[in-house]
Amino acid sequence: MQAQSLVDKMRSSYALVQRNFNLVRRDAGWELVFIVYEVVNVLTIGFIGVNGPKETMNERVLFLVAGALLWGFLSALFHEVAESVAWERWEGTIEYSFMAPQPRGVYMFGVCMWGILYGFVRTAICLAAVTLAFQISLAGADLGAALLTLAASSLAFIGMGLAAAVLPLISPEKGSPATHIFQAVVLLVSGVYYDVSVLPAWVRPLSRISPATYTLRAARAALLEGASVRELAPDLIILLMLGLVLVPIGFAVFSAGERYAMRTGKLKRNG
Repeated sequence: MQAQSLVDKMRSSYALVQRNFNLVRRDAGWELVFIVYEVVNVLTIGFIGVNGPKETMNERVLFLVAGALLWGFLSALFHEVAESVAWERWEGTIEYSFMAPQPRGVYMFGVCMWGILYGFVRTAICLAAVTLAFQISLAGADLGAALLTLAASSLAFIGMGLAAAVLPLISPEKGSPATHIFQAVVLLVSGVYYDVSVLPAWVRPLSRISPATYTLRAARAALLEGASVRELAPDLIILLMLGLVLVPIGFAVFSAGERYAMRTGKLKRNG
């Protein structure tokens, strides 16, 4: 019985992944526009590294491109989770989804799985464009360690996305744009396009609690220096610990926001 129950829950989560895929396919034209914009953004950042001595150009371009690609994946994952409520309200399905006879954890699991798949596909497309535009050498890079770092960081960003998803839930008017505040703060303090050592002293403590800081540091070490999983173990452990802390906190915050929205009649309201 328990095995069958687990299978049913997995099917329910997969149904959400399939539904979101159909929504993307329906708006394929706009998705193409957004992907082209992301590719152009990554290439623009990469060309910044072309200026300077040719001897160190590969390191500069790879440093910037790695930051842009990693941030693209993590921000897409965060955005898909954080904007899940806004999408439900926009499509007019929020009452059906939230009143369905399934645990809220099953619903959010499906949303998170979709976010991971969506972010991975967009990042893979950007990576293909980067390899065509720049003559980047990955000789000596440990790609396995970089991918493991990305996987370890996903939990923490899912947790932050769950917490941010409460904003559109409790504020239909301003909640969705407010989720970008989370992304802006993480982008500032995490060293996506620069080393965190250049930040003012009063800002640096924030970088120590940002999962993106450890993700970028570990992934860049794997790509630029060929650091192994063993060498990256301290950062990977921190990322896993942050994920184990942030996911329950994010889910608790979302659940509290859902109860508040239902009690105050904000669940279905569009404005």
